[in-house]
Amino acid sequence: MEKIAIIELAEASTVLSIYDAQNGRTKLVRHERDAASISVDIEEEKLLRPKTISNIVGVLKIYRNIIEESGVKKIIAVATSLLLQARNQRGFFEEIYNNTGIGFNFVNDEEVVKNIYLSTVNKIDNSKGAILYIAANNTYIVKYNRRTTLGFEVLPFGYENINNYGDNFDAMKAFVIESLSGKSLSLDSEEMFVGAGNPFINLGRIAKKIDHYPLELDNNYPVSLSLQKKVVDFVKTLDTEKIKKVKGLMEDRSEVLVSGLAIISALYEKLGVKEAVVSTASVRDGIIISNTISDVQERFSDLLGSSFDAIHEFTKDEASINLRVANMAGILFKQLKVMHKLPRTYVKPMRVAAYMFDSGKRVSFNDYEKHGFYAILNSGLCGVSQKDLLLGAFICQCQSSDNFNLSQWMKYKDLFTDEDLNAARKLGVIVKLAVALNASRKQVVTDVVCDILGDSVIMKLIVSSDPTYEIMQGMKVAGDYRKFFKKNLQLI
Repeated sequence: MEKIAIIELAEASTVLSIYDAQNGRTKLVRHERDAASISVDIEEEKLLRPKTISNIVGVLKIYRNIIEESGVKKIIAVATSLLLQARNQRGFFEEIYNNTGIGFNFVNDEEVVKNIYLSTVNKIDNSKGAILYIAANNTYIVKYNRRTTLGFEVLPFGYENINNYGDNFDAMKAFVIESLSGKSLSLDSEEMFVGAGNPFINLGRIAKKIDHYPLELDNNYPVSLSLQKKVVDFVKTLDTEKIKKVKGLMEDRSEVLVSGLAIISALYEKLGVKEAVVSTASVRDGIIISNTISDVQERFSDLLGSSFDAIHEFTKDEASINLRVANMAGILFKQLKVMHKLPRTYVKPMRVAAYMFDSGKRVSFNDYEKHGFYAILNSGLCGVSQKDLLLGAFICQCQSSDNFNLSQWMKYKDLFTDEDLNAARKLGVIVKLAVALNASRKQVVTDVVCDILGDSVIMKLIVSSDPTYEIMQGMKVAGDYRKFFKKNLQLI
């Protein structure tokens, strides 16, 4: 296993991220962020002040110690291109290198676009659309189709520096709309719009509070035009002190929140955005992806499967059966279709539950199905909608009918239909049966053929060796099967 550190000198912060990397998969294991006044210094004097330099060098010396203690062998150090405007930037980087031995590379606009694109399409399962990324000093509009970028536009303002163009929301919004006039973006309002950067995450978090949305997940949260307007109207009524009391924001400075929402509001209006899906994509994610994955296109072919692999790369052992359970659940779903009568839209949440069926064991082996609910919900899986992720968590819980919590289900009832509850219970039984048919942790059962005879279902197992243990474990599911499928189960 390799350890990789990414150090970022951004417009307003110094950031250290340490990853475990193995077989093209990564896991964030440490993250440190410290404030820095780079953009303020450059904006005011085109010069980094001695105090700023001293603070940054001191932080980087600490980061260097953390890196050495963590056993990191590869360091990727990047700096915002804004630093090129500092008249003393050469001396600044020489002082950094002399004190830490760390050399930095500048990230230009083309590299920002590449990294944001890579990060976005590895978090949102969509092959065509436009990415709206609001950074501290620039705003990027990136059009993509069939997993490749078609073009991009860089607007020279972001949530940090747009305050120069007006002291209130309406003035900033008007400036952005004027800046977009005459731009040949060729955007289709029917395409998916993906919003990334701190302002969009803030938009999503406030929108969820206004809309009484029960999930506290950022990635893949859709914000409609009407909901965006409600957020704007809400924030415009708050004074500085009240904005600071809004919990969970990426930035608690009132001017940053207001300026970011002004840019978003202008983008919605000028580009005809009916709905934008919030993404937690970042330049940092794009950098780690491009430095660890040899074939990015292969990863795109099954984003959810790749996300499974990334999680299990650092948790599975030689006896792991997660993939076989997921495949067997898929076989059972097809074979039992005439009985469960569920549409294929339920395959993805079932796949989540089946692949992650034992994720709760990392909390406690006892009642692991119950703990799996929270493990899945907080897994960070990509390539799946928030509703399907939540439904997958309930399906995992429904492996044990005793652990199903109806009051917990009611907490999320506004996201579900009556059919979803029926589906979760039935699919929980299917996942439980798929686990049982892999009880030996060897591929004993390779396929299943089902026959329906009156009030019974006969499952004929296609096997590679003696299936006695699989049949014994499978028959333990017969009670739940009878309860939810109204048929007797027989394995032969």
